[in-house]
Amino acid sequence: MIYEKTVRLKDGRECVIRNGTEKDGQALLDVFNAVHAQTDFLLTYPDEHSYTAEKEAEFLRSRTESPDEIELLALVDGAVVGSAGIGCVGRKDKLRHRAEFGISVDRAFWGLGIGRAMTEACIECAGRAGYAQLELDVVADNSSAISLYESVGFREFGRNPKGFRSRFSGWQELVLMRLELEK
Repeated sequence: MIYEKTVRLKDGRECVIRNGTEKDGQALLDVFNAVHAQTDFLLTYPDEHSYTAEKEAEFLRSRTESPDEIELLALVDGAVVGSAGIGCVGRKDKLRHRAEFGISVDRAFWGLGIGRAMTEACIECAGRAGYAQLELDVVADNSSAISLYESVGFREFGRNPKGFRSRFSGWQELVLMRLELEK
């Protein structure tokens, strides 16, 4: 799936949001490692993966070629500062209407509108792909993210009190959220 849009950030700079391509493999790996070290709200820690720039390039190539999945990158002054994507929950008839959403932004760029712009871009892409529902899990203590998701239409449908087990804070409750794309 192909996507590209330029948005003006709260500080006046421009941010290009576009699908990642094979040539972005190293940049995606670098931002992944950086943001996963900056917050305890994401699924993994930097030392838990075996990704390489080549594997990331292949992942981005497959998402670019996909008709219903995408990985977006946010670029400010030419540097990748975040990523977001949608992926099919499952290919079986009973699941293929559902997509899952994930996002991460470098802490130095929080509060500038990048998260909102990428979330809205993923919602648009999910609609274009024909999904009926977009889903996410968010750590209950991440009030900024929950507020953002609610502001674009996501609604809570459940909680998992022991959804994550943090190395630093113990159990983290996950809020399960969904956005209906078909009316």
